[in-house]
This record gives sequence, structure tokens and C-alpha cells, in this order.
Amino acid sequence: MSEAALVLEQVTRIYEQGERRLTVLHNFDLDIRKGEVVALVGPSGSGKTTLLQVAGLLDTPDSGEVRIASRIMSSASDIERTLARRRHIGFVYQFHHLLPEFSALENVMLPQMIAGVDTAAAKKKAHGLLAELGLTDRESHRPAKLSGGEQQRVAIARALANDPQLLLADEPTGNLDPLTAELVFGMLMRMVREKQVAMLVATHNLELAKRMDRIVSLGSKMEA
Repeated sequence: MSEAALVLEQVTRIYEQGERRLTVLHNFDLDIRKGEVVALVGPSGSGKTTLLQVAGLLDTPDSGEVRIASRIMSSASDIERTLARRRHIGFVYQFHHLLPEFSALENVMLPQMIAGVDTAAAKKKAHGLLAELGLTDRESHRPAKLSGGEQQRVAIARALANDPQLLLADEPTGNLDPLTAELVFGMLMRMVREKQVAMLVATHNLELAKRMDRIVSLGSKMEA
């Protein structure tokens, strides 16, 4: 059995709004292994985004344990969490969030260079990833000159640029038409399988969810 890229144990996250306490996650357990694709489903407000933020070390649980690549991160410092995100985690959002002033190639190079990779190596890696996603002839274009599907494919390449063990995707095809969504999702699944990356995908699309290895459902948040 492959190593777990993400482990959540008894994770609880509570938000306080005045006198109200919203328990978004309560003693939540999850583990995802390398090469495994897990769908995260549930109604709006059930905690999908919160769970992705906790798993991605962008939010800290009130209790419980988060392990990324076998390392306990629940009590890690901000610097340690930032380094872990940079080395081990990739993010794909519903909206691509590409930097508009940079080309597709440069957008994929940037996270590598921030991680300390030299320019030549970062460029070579970006060339390869964009080629795998069918974007060789579009790599010099800025985001505004790319279609929605092309922009999202660049975002996928960027998320995979630093060889993460874990990919977190929030409605990665939710902003695309059905035909383009099918193309982008197919490419994303192929690359995740080939690179043996663990992936957690928050989605409202149950047909999409059924094509993943398993489905995790979240209920509605609790108020007190």
C-alpha cells in the first residue's frame, strides 16, 4: 500500500460569530494515499472549502492533527507551513488565478523559482508540463489571450510544477462548459495517475465524483 500524502485525524474547526459558534468540521478523519483521487461532496456551507484550507495548511484546526507527507503540521510554525505548502502541496481553483502580466510559460516557472529552482531548469520543467497538457503552441501567450480551458490547463501545470505529493482542487472544472470540462478533467486525472499524486477534489458534480476512487460526503454545519 502506498504512503499517505494527507492524514486528518479528529479535525475540528469552529468559527465564532458574535455569540454564535459554527462547527464546520467535527472530529473529521481522512487519509489519502499517493495516486488516489478522492471526491469531496456536500451542500453549500457543509465545510468543503474549510476542509481544503485545513488540508492545504491555509487554516489551522481548533483540535485534531494534520499530517502532510508523514509530518505533523498541526502545531507547525508559519514558516514551516509555508515551506510544506511549497514543497508538498499544489492547488487548483475554480478560477485559474494566473498572473495576467506573465505568459503561460512564466506562470508555470514562477512557483519553481520561488522554491529555489534556477531559471533554466524551471523553464525546461514548464515546457514539459505545458506540452503534456497540449499547450506547446500557447506557452508564450498571456492569460487574456487564452481560452478558459487553456487557462485552467496552465493552472494545472502550475500546481504540478514543484512535484507535489498532494493536489487540492476546488471545483476545478466548475467554470467551464461541459465539453471543455471533460477535456480538462481527463487531462488532470491522467497526470495525477501518471505522477502518483494524491488528489482531493471538492465538487458539486456527482457524475464527476463517481469517476474518482471514492467519495467523501460532508453534512451541513452545526450552530450553537
